[in-house]
Amino acid sequence: MEKTILIVEDDANIRELLHLYLEQEGYHIESAQDGADGLRAFKRVHPDLVLLDLMMPVMDGTQMIRELRTFSQTPVIILTAKGEVFDKVTLLELGADDYITKPFEMREVIARVRAVLRRFGQDVGEPKLIFDNLVIDKQSYNITVKGQKMEIPPKEIELLYFLASSPNRVFTRAQLLDDVWGFDYFGDTRTVDVHVKRLREKLQGVSDQWEIKTVWGVGYKFELQEGALAEKE
Repeated sequence: MEKTILIVEDDANIRELLHLYLEQEGYHIESAQDGADGLRAFKRVHPDLVLLDLMMPVMDGTQMIRELRTFSQTPVIILTAKGEVFDKVTLLELGADDYITKPFEMREVIARVRAVLRRFGQDVGEPKLIFDNLVIDKQSYNITVKGQKMEIPPKEIELLYFLASSPNRVFTRAQLLDDVWGFDYFGDTRTVDVHVKRLREKLQGVSDQWEIKTVWGVGYKFELQEGALAEKE
C-alpha cells in the first residue's frame, strides 16, 4: 500500500525538491508551509510519516510536534539547521523519531524515511508484556499499574517495552538510542539517562519483582527477580 508523507517546510525550493524525490520513490506526498497549515493537512490526510522543518513562521516545528503528540504517535523526522547536541536531545524528548541536519543529501533523506517507516511497520501487533501488576501495551501505547492507566510519554513507553522485552539483558546507551530512537546517534547520550530517570520516578514502588537497573560502565537492564513471572498477552 502506498505510504503518504507530509512535508512541512517553509522554504519552497526545499519543499519542492523533497516532494519530487520522494514521489519518485513511490510515496504519495502532501505538503504545508508552516506548522499551523501542517496540523490542518495532517488531520485531513492522516499521513504515515511527517518531515517537519524546525524553523518556520506562524507555528514552528517545535510547537507543531508538541501539539501533534497530544493526539497522534505518527513518526516525525525533523529537518533542522541547528547542530547543537542540546537541540537534538530536546527534539528527541519532544517526541521526534529522527532528525536530519541541513544541508542534506537526498539519499540520506530517503534512507531515513525508509528506516523509520520500516521500524514503525514492525511495531504493529506486538503483544502486551505483563510483569506482576504492570502491563505494557505498546500497540495502544498504554501502561497500566493495578488496572489504572498511567500518563507516560510515547518514547518512555517504547524504551520500557524494549528493555522489558529482554529481561535481564544489558543494553548500552548506544544500543538503546539505535534500537528505540531508530538511528545512530553521535554525541551526548544523556537522553537515555533522562528517560530512564523519568520512568523510575513514575514507576517507583510499583513492584518489588522487577526494576530498571543501572549496570555501571555499561548501560541498563530490566531486571526480574528470580522466580518472578513475565507474561505475554
